[in-house]
Order: sequence, then C-alpha cells, then structure tokens
Amino acid sequence: MRKWAFRAVLLYLLLGIFFYVYLYFLADSSLPDVYKGSSADPETFMNGRELMLSEEYSKIKNLLFFLSTPYEWLFYFLILILGVSKAFQRWSQSTSKYKILQTGIYLFWLSLLSNVVIFPFQYISYRISRDYAISTQTFSEWMKDELTDFWVNYLTMFIIVSVLYWLIRKFPKRWWLAAWALSVPFSIFMMFIQPVLIDPLYNDFTPLKDKVLEEKILDIADRANIPADHVYEVDMSSKTNSLNAYVTGVGSNSRIVLWDTTINKLSEREILFVMAHEMAHYVEKHIYIGIALYLTFSFFGLWIAAKLMNFIVGRHGDKVKVERVSSLSSLPLFLVITSMLMFTISPFSNYISRYQETRADRYAIEMTGDKEAAISSFQELSRVGLSQVNPPLLVKVFRYGHPTMLERLIMLEEYEEE
Repeated sequence: MRKWAFRAVLLYLLLGIFFYVYLYFLADSSLPDVYKGSSADPETFMNGRELMLSEEYSKIKNLLFFLSTPYEWLFYFLILILGVSKAFQRWSQSTSKYKILQTGIYLFWLSLLSNVVIFPFQYISYRISRDYAISTQTFSEWMKDELTDFWVNYLTMFIIVSVLYWLIRKFPKRWWLAAWALSVPFSIFMMFIQPVLIDPLYNDFTPLKDKVLEEKILDIADRANIPADHVYEVDMSSKTNSLNAYVTGVGSNSRIVLWDTTINKLSEREILFVMAHEMAHYVEKHIYIGIALYLTFSFFGLWIAAKLMNFIVGRHGDKVKVERVSSLSSLPLFLVITSMLMFTISPFSNYISRYQETRADRYAIEMTGDKEAAISSFQELSRVGLSQVNPPLLVKVFRYGHPTMLERLIMLEEYEEE
C-alpha cells in the first residue's frame, strides 16, 4: 500500500511540475502581430497595470485548476487504499441497522473529510480573487456560502447515492442502465427547482428596478418568443466585481437574470446585447441539446464506470479495501472514475459549448444590430474579469466553455466586414 500511495503522490507532483512549467515558461498567450491595434488587442482597452494583472491572475487560476482536479483524484485513491473509506462504512454500520441511515452517516464523514482536504485550494482561490479585486466577499460571507454549498451538495448527493446503491444491490449487472434512466427525470427536476429553491439560498433576487431597461429586455424576449413577464436583478456586487447575466430554468420556472454589477458597469446598449446573447441559448434550444449530450455522455460513462468498478474490485479489491461493488466503501472509486471520465471528455464538451456561444454571439448581433456595443461589452468583460485575451492551448481546451476573447472580438470585426 505504501508503494501505491508513494507512486500516486509522485505522479501528482510530476503533473504539478509539468503544468507549472507549461503555464509559466512554455505557453504563449501573446497576441499575434496581425491583430495588433485591432479591437482584440488588449492594449487598446486595458492599461499597463491591468495587462500585467490579467496575465498574473490568469496563470495562477489556471494552475490552481490543473492542480485541484488531479488532487481530488489523489484524495479518493488514498482513502481507498488506506482503508479510510472502509472505516467510514464500518462506523455507519455500527451506528444504524437501516441502509438509508448508514448511507447518510457514511456520506457525511466522506463529505466532511473531502471538504477539509480540498479546503486549502478553495481558500487560496478565494484569497487570489480578493487580492486581484475580483471577489468583494469578506471571509465570513465566503464561509457562509461554503457552508451552504456543503449542505446543498450533501443533501443532493444523499439522494443520488441512496438511490444508486439501492440500484446496485437490486440490479447487480444492469444497475448502470437503471441509474441512467432515473437520471433523466432527476436532472430535469433539478433544472426546474434551481431558480426558485437553490439559487435564492445564495443571493437575493428582486424585480429589475430600472423599468425602462426591463421593458426593452422584455421586448427582445418577446421578439425571441421567450415567455417572460419580469427581469430579475441579483445582488452580486457584495460578492464579486465580475459581470454576468443568464436565462435559467425550464417551463414556467424560467427566469431572465441580470447581475447588478452588469447593470452598474455596462451601458444600456451593451446590456441589451448581453441579454440577447443569453436569450439566444433559449431560442436555439441549447438547453435541450445540452440535455441530449448529457444523456449520451452519461449513458456511456455509467456503462464504463460499471465495467471498471467490476474489474478493479474483482482484481484489486484487497488493495482498494472494497469487498463488493455494492459496498458503500466503493463510492470513492465510483467518484474518481466518473471524475476522470468527465475530465477526459471535457475538451469535446467545451468545443460544443464554444460553438453554441459563437452562435449566440451572432444571434445577438442580428437581434440588436449593434456590433459596436458587442465589441465594447466583450472588452469590458475581459478587463473587469482580468481575462487573458489569447489563453494557452491547453487552458482553452480544458477550461474554456466560451470562445476566447480573441476569437469573439475577431469574429465581430469580420462580421462587420461581411
């Protein structure tokens, strides 16, 4: 076990060194000469200090991303081979004879340990965001959100894990198919309740105060055949300086939402372009395309996870301290496999997302007819968020669900020429 643990830690350290060298010495985020002086040139909309800070901030955040993801894998692997997961299962079984209570107890200890171990990364990310004036939250406010996250995630996972392991016991060979079938209505249900039950736990949502602006946004929504009677404003300035807006929910629970930071920092023309972009996702049914892709990925993902779990437990059950796949102690194995699979397909899912975002950009230009506002809004988003205009390739592939600012701004310039 010591050999396995040593190799896992060594591999993680080597990965960390690779990504550090890549981001700080090998990757090139400079702007190609052909775009110098264009609207995509950050020197035309950022001052010298902002340029320096955007490079520093982006490198740190990207490094944290590439370190934190395999760090979770390492954590789950170590608690398996060191017998921690098996110990949690024994404690839960000695506490209650009921399976559902055993699941709740086991999951509580696993979630608590997971949050404690991963907390340093979360705190560093928070401190970096504070130091670079992205986050405006006090430590106590941030911790309040972290605690809310813990309990929301715990309750959600409790439902999922309870059902999942009941299915594994009930259908030992086809549990993955039953789990996939049940994930469909569950995902839709979560999307339905997200705007009205979960989001308000973190922020206060109120009707948009600027009624003139609301009328103009609803006019765009009406032209896009989006059923909406109100635009909601959310108080995000107490947490961040970043800008955002979105259309969320499904059916009667759909909501058009504007961050107050967006209202305060963008002009009316820029806000209307941003809202038209968000509405494009609704019009082009990106949410349903996303559901279809999720169902496809999860079908094959659960099948692969089931095959790998059977193989690992059957061949190396003594090493990972798991007697049967149906044992609660196998949960970290399921989590690390699914996490690795999601990371593996993220380049493909990000590519699809970037394509949809490009479509939404074009739709917003056609809807508003205001390309100048589109350009200035993207420039302001990049400046306020300290985003790299031309991020390194691996960062774009694994992190970017939106086109880079270079791609978006150049598309706008070329669109103008068309």
